[in-house]
Amino acid sequence: MRPEYHAALLWLYGFVDYEAVQRPRDDSRYDLRRVRLLLERLGDPHLKAKTVHIAGSKGKGSTAAMIFSALREAGYRTGLYTSPHLIETYERFKINGRFIGEDELIAGIERLKPIVEAIKAESRYGALTTFEIMTALAFDFFAANNVEWQVIEVGLGGRLDATNVVEPDLCVITTIALEHTEVLGDTLGQIASEKAGIIKTGVPVVSALQAPEAMQVIEEICRQKGAALLAVDPNKTAPSQYRGGRQVFSVNGRLNRYDISLPLLGTFQRINCAAAVAALETLAERGVPGLDKMIIERGLGKAQWPGRFQVLDKDPIIIADGGHNPAAAAELAASLDAYFGGRDLLAHPAVLVIGASADKNVGGMAEVLTPLFDEVIVTRTRHPRAMEPRILGRAFEALGKKVNYTSTTAEALVLGVKMAGAGGLVCVTGSLFAVGETLELWQAGEAKA
Repeated sequence: MRPEYHAALLWLYGFVDYEAVQRPRDDSRYDLRRVRLLLERLGDPHLKAKTVHIAGSKGKGSTAAMIFSALREAGYRTGLYTSPHLIETYERFKINGRFIGEDELIAGIERLKPIVEAIKAESRYGALTTFEIMTALAFDFFAANNVEWQVIEVGLGGRLDATNVVEPDLCVITTIALEHTEVLGDTLGQIASEKAGIIKTGVPVVSALQAPEAMQVIEEICRQKGAALLAVDPNKTAPSQYRGGRQVFSVNGRLNRYDISLPLLGTFQRINCAAAVAALETLAERGVPGLDKMIIERGLGKAQWPGRFQVLDKDPIIIADGGHNPAAAAELAASLDAYFGGRDLLAHPAVLVIGASADKNVGGMAEVLTPLFDEVIVTRTRHPRAMEPRILGRAFEALGKKVNYTSTTAEALVLGVKMAGAGGLVCVTGSLFAVGETLELWQAGEAKA
């Protein structure tokens, strides 16, 4: 890493980073006026491109990646802003087929520095955070490269998220579940209210099918805002087949039936794909040229979104999945069943490698995952909010499972591969941070027993 690039990242992460520390449940900590002030002094780059804004508890990154891929296939210069990254910061900022370059990131930060320092000196609306500055950096990067469409994933919640300064052409809300309750609220209704905070007056909304409590909130906010709502029916997708490392199924949209060959393998991706199709059809109905059946099928077939039921190797089979709550664990279990053709056909020995963040419901995850695996290895990622292995392990021991304790993801992965042996299965899950470290180790060839 070049010294200038390292220095730029040090500056960026030198602010309050709510991805690394406990997030407070205090609206004043998320004052969007300071974000708007920063963007105003940058020339309002967030308003230069047409925007798809995506919130939700599960699947928002995958759905964003699919919409991005289809818009790109239609010939649009398209930007994608997502979080968190798996390995390197630059993964958050993408235009068409490339991530932001080191020189571009350095130049962007140098442009931001004096403005950030001036806002800090004024002390008008509280201190800017790392994520807020990253968000401004993304918009500035997209504007400097004349992006026509930007697909923006919410970081946390929606109402108070730094991305909620855009003037979107379409809002998408993916599946809502209980998550980040310390910040977003204790009920599905409260969380839905935060997610639905991205809805703007007169802007159409596509929503995945929600629990009644969440859907009621979304419907009411859409009524208040005069926003047309399309609720996606997951039954519009046919069961998957797996061919050549791809998931093949169909989606019945409002305009066409789409034959999808998706490189993303989790069964939950069918729900995300149906939401993406509904979003793309909505754009087409609103006059966006080029989004026909063939383009949408081709674009979805090129979608890339690593770390979500990603098969890394086949001897033993190694699967990395960023599921981090009981609902995601259930989806992982369903994906394993589908991929192997039934639970009885699961490869054995089956080894679970899990590392979680400190605020997660690991007891619920353990209840879902314990019956599937012969061995459990718990570990701690490098992330500051990582859960202590002993706390995590107790969730499995309470269910009568013997637990193997490790102190690093590298140690856990090497042990998992050794335990699985030829013909077995290693599944790494629990957090995107565990998956990111696994991908990093695997790419470096450091995960073999």
